[in-house]
Amino acid sequence: MRACLGVALLLGASTAWSEDAPEYRLKAAFLYNFAAFTEWPAEVGGTLNLCIYGADPFGVEIDTLNGKTVGTRAIEVHRKSTLDSLRSCQLVFVSTPVIGQLPRLLEAVRGVPALIVAESPGATRQGAALNINIAQGRITFEANLLAARGARLKLSSNLLRLATEVLQ
Repeated sequence: MRACLGVALLLGASTAWSEDAPEYRLKAAFLYNFAAFTEWPAEVGGTLNLCIYGADPFGVEIDTLNGKTVGTRAIEVHRKSTLDSLRSCQLVFVSTPVIGQLPRLLEAVRGVPALIVAESPGATRQGAALNINIAQGRITFEANLLAARGARLKLSSNLLRLATEVLQ
């Protein structure tokens, strides 16, 4: 039942945005659902640190996720400005202005169960696990299973069915 609700929320979020639902409010909903449809290793503990790396395009929209739960884990939102600080993050959103640092970011979190999410063309081919896109006025996403597995994360098949592209 919970999975069906989450998928319905994700499908609803994939609709076109309007002034009532700004782009980054919908992208924050995507991040929540990405966390919910990821199987996290036990070592993650009771908190999912959602970190925005680089310039924060969300503003207050992302703060609405503070304290929300994913299973038994609570989300804590953080803004990070250094690569070393990302090792404490489980979900990392890489903002567009710093996408050129993606290879160094991936090296910095190697061995850490961190789901790397970007919003830049080609990011999944560069090693991000998920990449949010806008196509025909709708928010979509791509997935990179190899990247997710490399971080010891398992993306739900319900999530993968909604991806526009899945790299294996």
